Amino acid sequence: MSSSSLDQCMLPLRAIPGGYGVPFFGPIKDRYDYFYNQGEDEFFKTRIAKYKSTIFRTNMPPGPFISSNSKVVTVLDSKSFPILFDISKVEKRNILDGTYMPSTAFFGGYRVCAFLDPSEPNHRVLKSFCMNFLFSSRDKFIPYMRTSLSEMFSKLEGEISDGLQADFNVHSDNMAFDFFFRLFTGVSPSETDLKSRGPGITSTWLVLQLAPIMSLGLKYVPNFIDDLIHTFRLPFCVTKSGYKKFYKAVYNSATSLLDEAEKTGINREEACHNIIFLIGFSAFGGMKVVFPALIKWVASAGESLHNRLVDEIRSVVKEEGGVTFSALEKMSLVKSVVYEAFRIEPPVPYQYAKAKEDLVIESHDARFEIKKGETIFGFQTFATKDPKVFDNPDVFIADRFVGDGEKLLKYVYWSNARETDNPTLDDKQCAGKDLVVLCSRMMLVEFFLRYDTFTVEVGKLPLGSSVKITSFTKAS
Repeated sequence: MSSSSLDQCMLPLRAIPGGYGVPFFGPIKDRYDYFYNQGEDEFFKTRIAKYKSTIFRTNMPPGPFISSNSKVVTVLDSKSFPILFDISKVEKRNILDGTYMPSTAFFGGYRVCAFLDPSEPNHRVLKSFCMNFLFSSRDKFIPYMRTSLSEMFSKLEGEISDGLQADFNVHSDNMAFDFFFRLFTGVSPSETDLKSRGPGITSTWLVLQLAPIMSLGLKYVPNFIDDLIHTFRLPFCVTKSGYKKFYKAVYNSATSLLDEAEKTGINREEACHNIIFLIGFSAFGGMKVVFPALIKWVASAGESLHNRLVDEIRSVVKEEGGVTFSALEKMSLVKSVVYEAFRIEPPVPYQYAKAKEDLVIESHDARFEIKKGETIFGFQTFATKDPKVFDNPDVFIADRFVGDGEKLLKYVYWSNARETDNPTLDDKQCAGKDLVVLCSRMMLVEFFLRYDTFTVEVGKLPLGSSVKITSFTKAS
């Protein structure tokens, strides 16, 4: 018998603690605890303490009237969390956002690839289309990103020089939208009917879909008013005209990419809606959280880290003769900083799946039985701060993954898989995982090629962090 099998047999089999409360009212109570009475982190911490377990039963938002079944088995440690990636045991059909699915009106009437389970034939076709495009476009990543970043920093500097705080989120959103739109279509959004409206249109489209699992965070708005977005779906018609502009811009610009889609048997219209989802939800939506979080954590680490990043980045770029894939791979501290930002604040904090069969899963302390059809929920922010894996898990440690620390990368779950895994056609790992990492490294590299240090003010937004640049010290 292997040591892992022996360990499993030694762990006690325990009934999953927790419960769902009275029908209808139980989910609403848990929803109020989650958003208002306790807040997200405290919601999970109190239940871990109460049940003395990182695996327990609870309801997850939104509940009535949006979700017909809010019951989940919650997994909050690094050992149990990977069950959510095992598509031989769990199903990922229509469960991307949680215990509800937005109307397909948001996607032109199609179930786009993100909502398909790998067992569905169309999943493989659509993911292959995406992965092939990314592979064929790899030579554009660095030059396109450098151009977009250069424009962003010029605008940030303009605000600072006028004696103002620079709103990093606004400029970062504009930069990210410009980069991904140009990558997929070959033209700048400013050359289409979108003009400069793309980020605003896309942000509205995102919020309407995700409102059931987010809080507006408005200080003087009573909870029962805020809770209306968790009770009733927000209609697509609010963003219908904007989405039409987005669709038209992509359809008219990405002609060669749409031609390729048709050659692989994908309906041209369906391909266009999938491209919009990739640009707007997967890429732009992800980067709305990733870039501000990265800058926030690097700023919080202070000038000593900034000096180390300056030394590494500038010396490697000089040695390599420019910003290249090879240069980026040699920047061990830059790589570690990006992974640490993903660990401490995963861009997509929630994972959901349904058990395909009766399962036994393990925490560090016990085994638990999950029945076929039960929904499993994982909060990545707890799994990637597991104190049994990471020392000082709540602290941002910039060089955590340097040298021997690289061995811990298998416990960094941010892309719907382990960081050490690579996406395939038959899993749900983010197809653009490596591009997200590359863009994040590029953000740091371009930042510290221009500046020696900087300061920020940080706040909270419904999606991620608010970051305002208060000062730059230009490169000496």
